[in-house]
Amino acid sequence: MKTLLNLIWLIFSGFWMAILYLFAGVLLFITIIGIPLAIASWRIAAFALWPFGRTAVPRRDAGAASCVGNVLWLILAGWWLALGHVLTGIALCITIIGIPLGLANFKLIPISLAPLGVEIVPTDQPFAQR
Repeated sequence: MKTLLNLIWLIFSGFWMAILYLFAGVLLFITIIGIPLAIASWRIAAFALWPFGRTAVPRRDAGAASCVGNVLWLILAGWWLALGHVLTGIALCITIIGIPLGLANFKLIPISLAPLGVEIVPTDQPFAQR
């Protein structure tokens, strides 16, 4: 089921949101201080392409640097990427078939606002390893 949802997601939302994340990563990569943010953006782009069957969990070793990075990310790119998820999620929730896809868009909003300090893991991975 998750493969079917991922394929439908890829057509209606994932491809377009991944392009936005890749574009944001390229813009952030231009500056030296934005390179860690660009890498996080490209990591989220892969998650935005194929979100079903994976989830984001907080990293235990994230420190103050990821907090500062998240503030920079929120100012530079996070708010408009989150807005893209909100608008796409609302548009998908209008149809009955698109409701799971819209909910997946809403699931991606927290990681689009603060991508540093989280890790993307498969949902079938045991909780002890997360």
